[in-house]
Amino acid sequence: MNTIAERYVKLVLKLGAYDPDFVDAYYGPENWKPSVNASKTEEIPLGEFDNESNDLLASLDAIDTSGLSAIEKLRHASMAKQLAAVRCRIIHLSGKKLLFDEESRQTYDAVAPSFPESHFKELLDRLGAMLSGTEDVSGRLERYKQSFVIPKEKLDAVFKAAIAEGRRQTLKHIELPPSESFTVEYVNNKPWSGYNWYKGNCFSVIQVNTDLPIFIDRAVDLACHEGYPGHHVYNMLMEKNLFRDRGWMEFSVYPLFSPQSLIAEGSANFGIEVALPGDERVHFEREVLFPIAGLDPAKTEEYYSIQSVKSKLDYAGNEAARNFLDGRWNREEAVEWLVTYALFSPERAKQRLGFIERYRSYVINYNLGQDMVREYIEKRGGNAANSALRWKLFEDLLSQPHTPSDLQ
Repeated sequence: MNTIAERYVKLVLKLGAYDPDFVDAYYGPENWKPSVNASKTEEIPLGEFDNESNDLLASLDAIDTSGLSAIEKLRHASMAKQLAAVRCRIIHLSGKKLLFDEESRQTYDAVAPSFPESHFKELLDRLGAMLSGTEDVSGRLERYKQSFVIPKEKLDAVFKAAIAEGRRQTLKHIELPPSESFTVEYVNNKPWSGYNWYKGNCFSVIQVNTDLPIFIDRAVDLACHEGYPGHHVYNMLMEKNLFRDRGWMEFSVYPLFSPQSLIAEGSANFGIEVALPGDERVHFEREVLFPIAGLDPAKTEEYYSIQSVKSKLDYAGNEAARNFLDGRWNREEAVEWLVTYALFSPERAKQRLGFIERYRSYVINYNLGQDMVREYIEKRGGNAANSALRWKLFEDLLSQPHTPSDLQ
């Protein structure tokens, strides 16, 4: 498998030279990287890449796995799923657009459930009963949340406090390399709200998009999701345990459009409640973050009770993406749905649609990924009542080459 792994990495890097979103991180041999970025200078050799991916899949399929250890079998299955995703990306770059569910199946090894409009209407009714006013629920929620915007001049202090708490909680359960570090940057004109750019050697650049007002709940969400115990920790554990310790070269590269992303995003989202479950988060926000942001701590419990209901509407974004990308809705209809049922402001809905256009079925990785990771860990006893086991299972998941199929 080592020879196949090397060819796989070089294929991903060559494809990434034409597709700037494809390679999310790489920390392998420098001389494996293409010498130039060909994305604007050459026509992409899709036929060559497709032949290479098919040949690698055939070589992988020819391996007798009966004598492999359990983790080697996971490695074999992981490489097969990753290669299938590479082939799907090649199909996408050729101009052929798969239907949303088929694209997510081939790329992320999972398909998100679909919900009728009535499902979201019921949730809206529950949320509406918690909010005063006569306008629609989206308008009422937006008006309510304006009291919970982090002032720009306090943004850095709030984020640093949230990151420090996420790191403190993580260090209680996961041994991190002493050299690990990150920097935080505040950026504009991005289709996402936050991003972790992992650079290798236990170092990340965490970027926070400040195009739109940032509400207080996003501090812990982004700090844990992008930092501890989310992407920063996930990438460090994968680099150390699989690439450095075992020498498995395929884990020196992270192709964004691959099953690895469902594990990464799902664990990063679930990691928020692993680090700061329920009442612990409310207590931390009330005692630390609300005061730093200059917000009224007395409103903390009410704010998070409303947020807990709103979070159940997350799958509404998948419906917008599915119907828009499959051609059933136009831009205006997709934005209207996101405003009505995902409860975005019109500005955030347009930003989210921009994300959907660029990253397509990637959106399932956040909500479906979180649910799959939670179910996988809780099925094995790692629930809120057994925090130590939950952290152990969480670390094990982040340290082994699992695929989404393994979680089902």
